[in-house]
Amino acid sequence: MALTDDDVREILRIIDESELDELRIETDGFTLHVRKDGAPAPEAATPTGGGTIDAPMLGTFYRAPAPGEEPFVDVGTAVEPDTVVGLIEVMKMMNSIEAGVSGTVVDVCAENAAIVEAGAPLFRIE
Repeated sequence: MALTDDDVREILRIIDESELDELRIETDGFTLHVRKDGAPAPEAATPTGGGTIDAPMLGTFYRAPAPGEEPFVDVGTAVEPDTVVGLIEVMKMMNSIEAGVSGTVVDVCAENAAIVEAGAPLFRIE
Protein backbone atom coordinates (compact mmCIF):
# COMPACT_ATOMS: atom_id res chain seq x y z
CA MET A 1 0.00 0.00 0.00
CA ALA A 2 1.56 3.29 -1.09
CA LEU A 3 1.14 6.45 0.95
CA THR A 4 -0.33 9.48 -0.79
CA ASP A 5 0.65 13.10 -0.18
CA ASP A 6 -2.55 13.45 1.86
CA ASP A 7 -1.54 10.43 3.98
CA VAL A 8 1.83 12.01 4.73
CA ARG A 9 0.22 15.36 5.57
CA GLU A 10 -2.16 13.61 7.97
CA ILE A 11 0.74 11.75 9.61
CA LEU A 12 2.61 15.05 10.03
CA ARG A 13 -0.49 16.70 11.53
CA ILE A 14 -0.90 13.88 14.02
CA ILE A 15 2.77 14.05 15.02
CA ASP A 16 2.56 17.84 15.36
CA GLU A 17 -0.39 17.50 17.74
CA SER A 18 1.20 14.67 19.74
CA GLU A 19 3.94 14.55 22.35
CA LEU A 20 6.18 12.49 20.06
CA ASP A 21 9.55 14.03 19.19
CA GLU A 22 10.35 11.61 16.39
CA LEU A 23 8.69 8.97 14.21
CA ARG A 24 10.01 6.58 11.59
CA ILE A 25 7.70 4.66 9.24
CA GLU A 26 9.15 2.07 6.88
CA THR A 27 7.25 0.11 4.26
CA ASP A 28 8.36 -1.64 1.09
CA GLY A 29 10.09 1.03 -0.99
CA PHE A 30 9.22 3.92 1.33
CA THR A 31 10.69 5.41 4.49
CA LEU A 32 9.35 8.43 6.36
CA HIS A 33 11.43 9.85 9.21
CA VAL A 34 10.09 12.94 11.00
CA ARG A 35 11.82 14.79 13.82
CA LYS A 36 10.39 17.86 15.56
CA ASP A 37 12.52 20.97 16.04
CA GLY A 38 14.62 20.63 19.15
CA ALA A 39 14.57 16.83 19.18
CA PRO A 40 18.06 15.34 19.32
CA ALA A 41 19.35 13.89 16.07
CA PRO A 42 19.34 10.09 16.11
CA GLU A 43 22.83 9.98 14.65
CA ALA A 44 24.12 12.46 17.22
CA ALA A 45 27.83 12.78 16.67
CA THR A 46 30.47 13.99 19.01
CA PRO A 47 30.09 17.72 19.63
CA THR A 48 33.65 18.47 18.53
CA GLY A 49 36.12 16.69 16.34
CA GLY A 50 35.78 15.24 12.90
CA GLY A 51 33.74 12.78 10.99
CA THR A 52 30.98 13.14 8.48
CA ILE A 53 27.61 14.78 8.31
CA ASP A 54 25.36 12.05 6.98
CA ALA A 55 21.97 12.21 5.29
CA PRO A 56 19.31 11.42 7.91
CA MET A 57 16.83 10.29 5.24
CA LEU A 58 16.42 9.31 1.61
CA GLY A 59 15.68 12.26 -0.65
CA THR A 60 17.04 14.90 -2.98
CA PHE A 61 19.93 16.85 -1.42
CA TYR A 62 20.28 20.58 -2.05
CA ARG A 63 23.34 22.59 -0.97
CA ALA A 64 21.60 26.00 -1.29
CA PRO A 65 18.26 27.39 -0.12
CA ALA A 66 17.17 28.06 -3.72
CA PRO A 67 18.53 27.66 -7.26
CA GLY A 68 21.20 30.25 -8.03
CA GLU A 69 21.85 31.10 -4.37
CA GLU A 70 25.09 30.50 -2.48
CA PRO A 71 25.46 27.12 -0.73
CA PHE A 72 24.70 26.95 2.98
CA VAL A 73 28.31 25.79 3.57
CA ASP A 74 31.39 25.10 1.49
CA VAL A 75 34.92 23.80 2.05
CA GLY A 76 36.47 25.95 4.76
CA THR A 77 33.19 26.92 6.42
CA ALA A 78 33.17 26.60 10.22
CA VAL A 79 30.05 24.84 11.52
CA GLU A 80 28.40 24.37 14.89
CA PRO A 81 25.93 21.60 15.77
CA ASP A 82 22.92 23.79 14.85
CA THR A 83 24.37 25.13 11.56
CA VAL A 84 22.11 24.30 8.60
CA VAL A 85 24.31 22.66 5.97
CA GLY A 86 21.71 21.73 3.37
CA LEU A 87 18.20 20.59 2.58
CA ILE A 88 16.74 17.21 1.72
CA GLU A 89 13.50 17.18 -0.22
CA VAL A 90 11.16 14.29 0.45
CA MET A 91 7.75 14.20 -1.22
CA LYS A 92 7.82 17.97 -1.97
CA MET A 93 8.71 18.78 1.66
CA MET A 94 12.05 20.49 2.42
CA ASN A 95 13.90 19.25 5.52
CA SER A 96 16.78 21.31 6.94
CA ILE A 97 19.90 19.31 7.71
CA GLU A 98 21.97 20.52 10.67
CA ALA A 99 25.66 19.74 11.11
CA GLY A 100 25.30 18.05 14.49
CA VAL A 101 29.03 18.67 15.12
CA SER A 102 31.46 21.54 15.51
CA GLY A 103 34.34 21.81 13.08
CA THR A 104 35.31 22.91 9.60
CA VAL A 105 33.98 21.51 6.33
CA VAL A 106 36.91 19.85 4.53
CA ASP A 107 35.05 17.98 1.79
CA VAL A 108 31.67 18.07 0.05
CA CYS A 109 30.73 14.42 -0.52
CA ALA A 110 27.30 14.77 -2.21
CA GLU A 111 26.42 16.57 -5.42
CA ASN A 112 23.79 19.29 -5.43
CA ALA A 113 20.35 18.02 -6.50
CA ALA A 114 21.49 14.39 -6.19
CA ILE A 115 19.36 11.68 -4.62
CA VAL A 116 21.01 10.52 -1.40
CA GLU A 117 20.33 7.44 0.71
CA ALA A 118 19.85 7.63 4.48
CA GLY A 119 23.31 7.45 6.04
CA ALA A 120 25.15 8.65 2.92
CA PRO A 121 27.93 11.15 3.74
CA LEU A 122 27.11 14.73 2.72
CA PHE A 123 30.16 16.53 4.15
CA ARG A 124 33.41 15.60 5.86
CA ILE A 125 34.25 17.67 8.95
CA GLU A 126 37.51 18.19 10.85
